[in-house]
Formats: sequence, structure tokens, C-alpha cells
Amino acid sequence: MTKTYKSVPVRSYEITPKETFLSRRDFIKAAGVVAGSVALAACAPKAGETTDSAMPDVTHTAGTDELGNPTNSFDQITNYNNFYEFSTNKEAVASLARDFNPTPWTVEVTGMVNNPKTYGIEDLLSMFTQEERIYRLRCVEAWSMVIPWNGFPLASLLNEVEPTSDAKYVRFESVYRPEEMKGQSSPFYPWPYQEGLRIDEAMNDLAILATGLYGEMMPNQDGAPIRLVVPWKYGFKSIKSIVKIELTDQMPSTLWSTVAPNEYGFYANVNPNVDHPRWSQASERRIGELSRRETLMFNGYGDQVAYLYEGMDLKENY
Repeated sequence: MTKTYKSVPVRSYEITPKETFLSRRDFIKAAGVVAGSVALAACAPKAGETTDSAMPDVTHTAGTDELGNPTNSFDQITNYNNFYEFSTNKEAVASLARDFNPTPWTVEVTGMVNNPKTYGIEDLLSMFTQEERIYRLRCVEAWSMVIPWNGFPLASLLNEVEPTSDAKYVRFESVYRPEEMKGQSSPFYPWPYQEGLRIDEAMNDLAILATGLYGEMMPNQDGAPIRLVVPWKYGFKSIKSIVKIELTDQMPSTLWSTVAPNEYGFYANVNPNVDHPRWSQASERRIGELSRRETLMFNGYGDQVAYLYEGMDLKENY
């Protein structure tokens, strides 16, 4: 089942500013130009482009998060990206990801579950109510954004496959396509990208599988067509372009904890009191702002997640 929302049809690959497209759409809707809409619908999509019918309508309705922080612009979110599968240069990812094709797409859910299944992206869009979640994203590199994601709780999918009582962790794996993702030719990283959560973290309502942002399908450079978002953790935990989810009783190996275990731990909870070995985590640079701001414990989501780590040394959470 999906809720019905007003559509905001702006594509990630269009160079016209999002605000211009929104204004144009409102004008066309007010004028009632039905014939033009029919003509546009008849046009064949380009490779990698998803038709409007594939995405349940989700409108970006609010301009701030729950703390009053304004969302970053569509342009900022889609042109400053950490996605090493394409490039280590954040400002180069968008152009390099342009030819990545996120359709067709399947996500295999397997391991210690009673109902293992492979889902098409269209199944995930239709089975689970798509909703907007405005979350802060805090990168381990000490920059941040506020992003209006659309997606659904990870717990909804896990409940569908029914984890067994032996399942303790959830392992995620990204797509491996070195022919399209040139960064995967780098020998310095153990591709494909892998991440993991404890199952109680995965079942927390804040953890979502994001299928888009700003009411649109997920742009390639932001992790099309589906990615994890865990807002109380550093951004590298929010694995992109997921093709496999596995329930297991063993703590999964993750790409960054494999490459540099002294710098990137399994938990990677945002903690201003535990510095990265090479820089302070006490403050952050919000993209689009000149001055730095203090970093919040658990990225400001402590009321919802701190109980998950009771009895643990907070330094170990990193």
C-alpha cells in the first residue's frame, strides 16, 4: 500500500534548478495542460531513467528538520557526494554516475530468515509505504547536510522476511559493476562495499531504506535506486546501491573497518567526544554555511537510540 501525495516531477539529471521546475509544474497544473502531459508520457525514457509511475508520489513538504535546521538544496545534495565506487572526488561523482543504470534492480534478502526472497525495486516501492524523513547526515570527515529522504523503515522489510531467533546482525552489500563504476577498479578497497548493523539497530524506526530524495527517485550519485540511511551514525554506514541483505549471527566485516580498523569501527556512532585519529569530531561544517557548528551526540538522535548502547563504553561505539 502507498499513500497518495502530490508529485514533484524533477529529475536528478536535469540541469535546470529544482525550484524552476517546481514553478513550471505548478503553472502547467494550474493551466490544466493535459494534452502536453500525455505527449510527454509518450516519450521513451533514456537508459537508467525511471518513469514517474515507478515511484509512489511523495512530496517534499517541510523545509526544516525537527531541530529547525533547513534542508540543503537539491543541487548541494546531488553534487557533493562520497561514492568511491565512482570517484574519491566528491564533485566528480555526479558526472561519472550519469550513465549508471539502476533499472532493472533486485535486492536479495537471505540468511537467517524464515522467508528469504528477492525483491524487485518496483516490489519495494509498492509493498511499503514511501514516506519523507528529513534527517541530518554527518560525514566522518566532519561535514554535514540536512536531506529530505523518501523511503521506508528497514524494520518493515525485516519483519516481512522474519529473522530467526539466531539472527544477531544484518549485513548489506552494494552492487559490483566495475564497467560502470570505474572507482571499483581501485585495488585499495575490498569491493564490493559491505556494511552491517546489529539487528536491534536495524529494527530501530530511524533506520530506513531510502528510495529517493526531494520526492524523486534516488539520483545515481546518491545511491540509486536504494540505500541505507542510519542518521545517528557517520555517513559511511549508510551503504548505497544495495543488492543484498543478509541476516547472520556473526558481526559482518565492513569495507572501512577492513581497510583502516584503527580509524573506522563497526558501530561508527556520531560522537563529538571521540576524535578521528586525524581530526577532531567536536564540530562540523554544514554544506552551504560559512561557520562551523557543534556536533551533537548521536547526531542529535540520542533520545531515540542511546538506549541501544547502555552499558557500552561510548568510545567503543566508534
